[in-house]
Amino acid sequence: MTTMRIEQPSQRLTELTDAIRDRVRQGTSQAHTAELVQEALRPFLGVPGLLTEQQRRGDPERYLQHVLHVEPDASFSVVALVWLPGQQTPIHDHVAWCVTGVYQGAESEQHYRLCDSEEGAYLVPGRLVTNHEGETCGFAPPGDIHLVRNCGTGTAISLHVYGADIGELGTSVRRIYELPVHE
Repeated sequence: MTTMRIEQPSQRLTELTDAIRDRVRQGTSQAHTAELVQEALRPFLGVPGLLTEQQRRGDPERYLQHVLHVEPDASFSVVALVWLPGQQTPIHDHVAWCVTGVYQGAESEQHYRLCDSEEGAYLVPGRLVTNHEGETCGFAPPGDIHLVRNCGTGTAISLHVYGADIGELGTSVRRIYELPVHE
């Protein structure tokens, strides 16, 4: 993943961050905060003018992360991920709650469960979800092990809201899982 830094926000992006801020400041559990942020994000998916042309461009080598906003108190960050066909993340989990909304295209998300045996740890695939433009999903650790990929034939763009300072951390990934996958 390559990270691009924050540009001057559009009016629409300012409206989105204001709506997210209102939800995050309610001070609920991580899981409930993720639900509230999903509600705030939905009306902005696919809306013209939210992202600049630069923030909509992909990279042929890897998916690209554009940091759109980092809240001054580090309570949340908003990023746009741009995926060309077939690009994907490694299997990973997160440092905090996360909400994703598909702005353009479609993404699939393969969930995994971590298991232990006498031979060592391994992953078992769980549900596979495909989200299309306008659809959201959210979660809070633990139980957030997954792989995300562009499952379409064109560019996919998703907006991710993390309950962490991505400007400081550089990523929301807590751990990458390089374990065997057992059906």
